[in-house]
Amino acid sequence: MESFGQVLLYLIIALVVIVGVVAVIRAVRIVPQSVALVVERLGRYSKTLDPGLHVLVPFVDRVRAGVDLREQVVSFPPQPVITSDNLVVEIDTVIYFQVTDAKSAVYEIANYITAIEQLTVTTLRNVIGSMDLEQTLTSRDQINGQLRGVLDEATGRWGIRVNRVELKSIEPPPSIQGAMEQQMRAERDRRAAILTAEGIKQSAILTAEGEKQSAILTAEGDAQSQILRAEGESRAIIQVFEAIHRGDPDPKLLAYQYLQMLPQIAKGDSNTTWVIPTEFTAALGSIAKGFGGTPGTPGIPDSPRDDDPSSGGPRTSVLDKPLLQDPGEALAEAQRQAEAAVADATSAGTRSGEPFDPRTERGQRPGGGSTPPPAVPPAPPAG
Repeated sequence: MESFGQVLLYLIIALVVIVGVVAVIRAVRIVPQSVALVVERLGRYSKTLDPGLHVLVPFVDRVRAGVDLREQVVSFPPQPVITSDNLVVEIDTVIYFQVTDAKSAVYEIANYITAIEQLTVTTLRNVIGSMDLEQTLTSRDQINGQLRGVLDEATGRWGIRVNRVELKSIEPPPSIQGAMEQQMRAERDRRAAILTAEGIKQSAILTAEGEKQSAILTAEGDAQSQILRAEGESRAIIQVFEAIHRGDPDPKLLAYQYLQMLPQIAKGDSNTTWVIPTEFTAALGSIAKGFGGTPGTPGIPDSPRDDDPSSGGPRTSVLDKPLLQDPGEALAEAQRQAEAAVADATSAGTRSGEPFDPRTERGQRPGGGSTPPPAVPPAPPAG
């Protein structure tokens, strides 16, 4: 009997020790950071344990739930939503939320994750139902703002704060996607055509402006060229006129110049008609006068007639003198006479020590004087 009593005593002591150890373990709680423990005493809410070391009353206090206070991210599967233009689109949503009150998150809602998901789906259908497909695709920020406002208002009493709501993807039907691609391709083609047309227009405008400026500059250049050419010709004419007047040419030199111009007048295969100026007759008269002349030629007076009482008796008429029958011989004789006159004038100027200008056929004396040209002897009669 004594041995049985000792064994029973040992069992009771061991049971007390075990119960004490279990009680100590259940009474001492270490709460980690960012975690809150909801404690109930005898089935009623007692307190919320913050991070740190806490001691509970064994078998009286009980931890109801542990709540993660960190921000959480929940991605919901695609949900079919109908737009205002009766198109079904698949929308994926992502929600960022954080528990701010552990007691409310435990006692106000049974499963706040499921509640947030269902509230997101219903709110999303209400928001998308008032928009067409184009607005749905281009108004993500507006949709996110409306979803966040509704969810934050509804989850506030649950001790949850919704920080952000994002639409991960919006998938329209395949047929609508093809139509949208064609529309975008047509829009890009239209923009490309517009840009090409504007480029061609600008190019044409710049080309026209360049041609305009070129034409204006060309016209100004032509005008300046004509003005300068006219001024040059005017100065040349004035200088030639002054040189001629300073040279004081005699009729023989003028006649010689006329004869020199005849070959130039006759140049060209199409020259079938010669236009002879009226002064040419006077020049011919001067030549004829120098070579013996014919009566009645302008610039050549007739010789005294035999029956003229004032002539003092019978005289030889100019018509009785033989003339050069060949014009080529007359031209050669005139050239010889001109060269002889130039040679005489040159020799005279050399003897007197005065310079001689062959262009004016006069030797200029120092002090402004001039030496008269030597007389040209008459041409001998033709045989």
